[in-house]
Amino acid sequence: MQLNEFFMEHPKAALGFSGGVDSAYLLYAAVRSGADIRPYFIKTAFQPAFELEDAERLAGELGVKLTVIEADILFNASVAANPIDRCYHCKAALFGLLKENAVMQGYTLLLDGTNASDDASDRPGMRALDELEVRSPLRECGLTKADIRRLSREAGLFTWNKPAYACLATRVPAGEVLTRELLARVEQAENELFKLGFTDFRVRVFHDAARIQLSAEQQFRAVELRQTILDALRPYFKLILLDLDGRN
Repeated sequence: MQLNEFFMEHPKAALGFSGGVDSAYLLYAAVRSGADIRPYFIKTAFQPAFELEDAERLAGELGVKLTVIEADILFNASVAANPIDRCYHCKAALFGLLKENAVMQGYTLLLDGTNASDDASDRPGMRALDELEVRSPLRECGLTKADIRRLSREAGLFTWNKPAYACLATRVPAGEVLTRELLARVEQAENELFKLGFTDFRVRVFHDAARIQLSAEQQFRAVELRQTILDALRPYFKLILLDLDGRN
């Protein structure tokens, strides 16, 4: 099945929209197919500010109204406790909220941007999507991450080469309680690295230290900028570590 065929069969739908590569292309394809598509961005402590900015920019460029829903996800004890299956509890809560709002506005079909490269066996959040009957057109149409980047580039979408950016909660080890303050420190530390020109990295929490994961190529530059990085990140973490295994 092609995406345009999917939207011919399902011409009205709500989309869980993150502003990332996958959901951006899915929104574009829906608009191009003439579907009545309503993107929803759920704003929580897990998303850095630039994600909402990207979502608003793309929706604006496509001429689509973006609905932003604010949710205090840390109020959910099953999420804040940060268990191994935190993603399941988080997706169930957020997409449940999204579905409730979408149905009230006349959208009974809910979509997300999962693609054919995503490993369902390694993503507990997918179980929540299945339970809520969320459809994943990119996955159903066999589109991989590489396909989506190529098609996005051809379509002129600025998101085509945007690095994958998992939510901030993934920076904290399972079992360590999630707090707004801790997540904000991680976001601010990563913002400082962005300002220094680093890309596709993570700042992970390790016993209250910042463990920086970079590609092998960027590690040499990090060593050269050692003092600059220490000065930039020290307001947020007293101990800053460079993970020599880097980003996989």
